[in-house]
Amino acid sequence: MTLLELQRRMAEDVRRPLTADFEMQETTDDGALVGAIAASYISPNDRLSSFERLEIYNRQYWFRLISAVSEDFPTLNALLSPKRFDSLILAYLNENPSTSWTLRDLGAKLPCFLEAHAEFAGRRHRLAVDVARLEWAYVDAFDRKHRTPLATEEAQAIGPDSKLALQPHLQLLELSYPVDSLVLAVKKHTPETEIVSNAANRRVTQTRPMLPAMRQERVWLAVHRFEDSVYYRRIDRETFLLLNALREGASVAAAMTQAFERTKLNTEEQANVLRESFAHASELGWFCSPQDENDFETLVM
Repeated sequence: MTLLELQRRMAEDVRRPLTADFEMQETTDDGALVGAIAASYISPNDRLSSFERLEIYNRQYWFRLISAVSEDFPTLNALLSPKRFDSLILAYLNENPSTSWTLRDLGAKLPCFLEAHAEFAGRRHRLAVDVARLEWAYVDAFDRKHRTPLATEEAQAIGPDSKLALQPHLQLLELSYPVDSLVLAVKKHTPETEIVSNAANRRVTQTRPMLPAMRQERVWLAVHRFEDSVYYRRIDRETFLLLNALREGASVAAAMTQAFERTKLNTEEQANVLRESFAHASELGWFCSPQDENDFETLVM
């Protein structure tokens, strides 16, 4: 076996998914015995067999990936039982293996995966999906690009036919639960050392913070970065629709039409919403020139 063949052999064995009990599989997909494969290039010692020595690397590879994803979803971890949470992450990674040079991208598809697999959340499925969406929006808002906001004179020149781009880091969320309060409660009461998966460090017990009761309530959130910190801001339904339409390329006039198409607000209230929406967005630097729009990574969740 050449060095390249050895490297490829071990890489394949180390990356082979774990069992549901977080142990190395005993056979490959084609039925070959992993113990025999391990023995072909790993010598046993007086304490561990070839299989057991390979299993150390196999488990640590997956525990590192599980830990990386878990650190981005501490509230989802607290909401679900440790066993259910770890099973979710393992199943997710088996279906969505790492394909990027950075571990930052590992959890990108977790909200969609959880949406399609209610068995991991049971009766809290809708709540869990909302939590996952908000926690990933936090990661995305922290890392996405920041464009030069419109200057004061440019903002003052906005008219009905104007088209505006939004900051790439601005995330717009329509949720079924007020999970922003849930996420903030977990971040406040959970030490950094506790925001990891039970599977990652094999702790027998794990501190789970007391979670506030959650009742269904439609909320709209703007998740954005300001001075290198990420903030959640509740916005009106009409503001959400307005910003969403602008992000999709609508003119200001067309966006206003979409925002108030089915509103219950009267004319005066609509005017107040528009005034406050544009004032807050301008103050926080959410509006950008559309000239670089093709370079934006559009993400409305």
